[in-house]
Amino acid sequence: MATARSEKTKEQQYTWEGKDKAGKAVKGEMRGAGEASVSAHLRRQGITVTKIKKSSTGRGKVTEKDITLFTRQLATMLKSGVPLLQAFDIVGKGHDNPAVSRLLFDIKTDVETGSSLEQSFRKFPLYFDDLYCNLLGAGEAAGILDSLLDRLATYKEKILAIKSKIKSALFYPISIIVIAFVITAVIMIFVIPAFKDLFSNFGADLPGPTLVVMAISDFFVAWWWAIFGGVGGAVYGFFYAWKRNKTMQRRMDQLMLKIPVFGPLVRKASIARWSRTLATMFAAGVPLVEAFDSVAGAAGNAVYYDATKAIQREVTSGTSLTVAMQNTDAFPSMVLQMVAIGEESGALDAMLGKVADFFEAEVDDAVEALSSLMEPVIMVVLGTLIGGMVVAMYLPIFKMGQAVG
Repeated sequence: MATARSEKTKEQQYTWEGKDKAGKAVKGEMRGAGEASVSAHLRRQGITVTKIKKSSTGRGKVTEKDITLFTRQLATMLKSGVPLLQAFDIVGKGHDNPAVSRLLFDIKTDVETGSSLEQSFRKFPLYFDDLYCNLLGAGEAAGILDSLLDRLATYKEKILAIKSKIKSALFYPISIIVIAFVITAVIMIFVIPAFKDLFSNFGADLPGPTLVVMAISDFFVAWWWAIFGGVGGAVYGFFYAWKRNKTMQRRMDQLMLKIPVFGPLVRKASIARWSRTLATMFAAGVPLVEAFDSVAGAAGNAVYYDATKAIQREVTSGTSLTVAMQNTDAFPSMVLQMVAIGEESGALDAMLGKVADFFEAEVDDAVEALSSLMEPVIMVVLGTLIGGMVVAMYLPIFKMGQAVG
């Protein structure tokens, strides 16, 4: 598997020109391991190649939102009776992002050469995960590709909405912290020294708060480069290690669930994504044990990844899903009761869908409550920080006014 992935990363973008079977001049773009590979692909399509060169522009960025939109468009077209290859043409040519158009053209070309849709999508693991490809394969095999694409589009839209809400909830306080740090640094480096020059000829002892603020200002002025460099380096190093160190990811995911206010929000979002993914896989006819392979990483949290793997092992040995979930202590009683009802009634996918709907609504409410709570808290913190510095620097002036009076 590792070798196959390394070969995929060596593929590059090529532009080509040639003539089709009718002698008409045609041109386009294609990804391949080399010019010979691209030329062979085109020959199989009946195209006589006259010119191939490496594309000077990269693929660009294909976002999760682009993939979600493409999935919805493809599902709509197939439901309307548009042939698959023609649907790829329509979506690719009408997309605003050139990178998406090139991606769809590559998939279409691969399908034209005889590959199955699942195999073609699996060549781009950066954009299409195992869950996506497994559902495509199930749809192809059962002849219900349009229905599964519609279900897949709904799933990705729900997951994208959850991620967006979590990001918006975290973005606001983080942006305020950054702004507060910048404002504090500007005051310390440029404003406080001006007051210090004014107080140098004051001829009296300065108040304690003023001396503290001036000492901090002196430190900022002398070491501003180290402070900014250290903070920037620490943030970069933290996120670099978080992305690449599995142990750190696991510990941070565990910590995120324990943080007051934010922890319950992250937990609800993880359960919503977990339930939505399992409901989608199970409804598509994927066996429960196999579905857990895709579900494990879908929750986006290492705690639920470990819980899912433990559930998979117990279910494989014959334990019921409800009991296996209960043994992990990762799911609230409401979820366990809904799953138990689903198992008994044979409507597990429907019950999991209701669980996902419930927790998605809970996330919406939690984000709104968090936003309304953060505003006054941030105002108090900023007011105390900035106001405290201002009062500390004006205390000598007040003292001087009282002495004169």
